Amino acid sequence: MQHFLLSAAARTLSLKAVFKMGEDAAYEAFRQMRWPDGEASCPRCGCCETYSITTRKRFKCVACYHQFSVTSGTIFASRKLSYTDLLAAIVIFVNGAKGVSALQVSRDLDVQYKTAFVLSHKLREAMQLEAQGRVLDGVVEVDGAYFGGYVKPANIKSERADRRLRMAQSGKRQSVVVMRERNGDTNTMVGKSEAAGVAAVVATVALGTIIHADEASHWDALHGRYEAKRINHSKAYSLDGACTNQAESFFSRLRRAEVGVHHHIAGPYLNAYAGEMAWREDNRREANGSQAAMVTRAAMVSPVSRKWAGYWQRAA
Repeated sequence: MQHFLLSAAARTLSLKAVFKMGEDAAYEAFRQMRWPDGEASCPRCGCCETYSITTRKRFKCVACYHQFSVTSGTIFASRKLSYTDLLAAIVIFVNGAKGVSALQVSRDLDVQYKTAFVLSHKLREAMQLEAQGRVLDGVVEVDGAYFGGYVKPANIKSERADRRLRMAQSGKRQSVVVMRERNGDTNTMVGKSEAAGVAAVVATVALGTIIHADEASHWDALHGRYEAKRINHSKAYSLDGACTNQAESFFSRLRRAEVGVHHHIAGPYLNAYAGEMAWREDNRREANGSQAAMVTRAAMVSPVSRKWAGYWQRAA
């Protein structure tokens, strides 16, 4: 069984392969991802002496007598879906190059839209843990783009306002700032304006890094800390060794996800979608099975979500 799981992760892991595995093999995949050495540890006290309750797929701690499952204390804690459905959801999620809508996940797994929505955001939260505390160096491209805050124009042309003016804007527009290391990792942040990204660059990009940015005036502050190369996009996309094409590539994927998949990614969830697309850009050359294994492993080491736990009880 272990050989089958490892070989499945090495090649393209399809939905057919997941459902062919069966519930026991899917459970074993999650168990291996959480405890690679094979020894289950208690999520409450950390004791490694446990014994298995095989009839219920649970464990009991010898020290504190706490009973737990393979997903206890992880981002999948208090799950209702079977292990097969969870693994299938991960495969569906990673197979979408531009992301996957919660509506499609709900239809593919035959679950409520709210279940698919929360599960997808839990996976995005697990993905973003990879970027926590990450410091970029070498050559880094920075850029920003605005999302949300759309104001529908009036029907009568004479009544339409100039939406470039602040008074005609909704105030909900936000900027995603990307810091992308060439041939490396990607960090993102969300703020009210692109200028807010200057502080993020200072906090997450090491000294001595070569920064590539456009001609926006707020990036002038970076010259005091970094060797900065600037590109005027009104004249060229790449000139004298300066360009932000890899940063623009990230925004291309994020825009395509917004227009073609999710249709609306602004508001409080914009940071989650930006982090997801950064993960997809960083791991775009990995095989489907490897990506599914990476997300499953990230979910197994992620703590219980503070944002998405108890989602069903918030209406009360």
